[in-house]
Amino acid sequence: MAYDEGLAERIRGALTELGPPGLDEKKMFGGIGYMVRGNMACGVHRDGLIVRVGPDLYEASLGETHTRVFDMTGRPMKGWVVVAPDGVASGEALKAWVQKGVEYTLSLPAK
Repeated sequence: MAYDEGLAERIRGALTELGPPGLDEKKMFGGIGYMVRGNMACGVHRDGLIVRVGPDLYEASLGETHTRVFDMTGRPMKGWVVVAPDGVASGEALKAWVQKGVEYTLSLPAK
């Protein structure tokens, strides 16, 4: 299954509004990833938004509606969550999730 290009475009819009430094995008894992200063902040896998929330927000993020563990290989990726389409249906919800990914990524050293 290809990734949701409409969601990818919406993420681009949210990232443009947030204006993080060193923004780049790369096609990967059959989807697309959005990099901030060389670290992946968020992306699209199939029809879901994947967000790098980090270890401190991981459990709380999994407790939110429409989220699940990000697991492509049988090994869950700690610090990452998938947000289902219903969880990012509004522009505000999408931007809030993207912002979480950007904020965590900005706390990391640039690559």
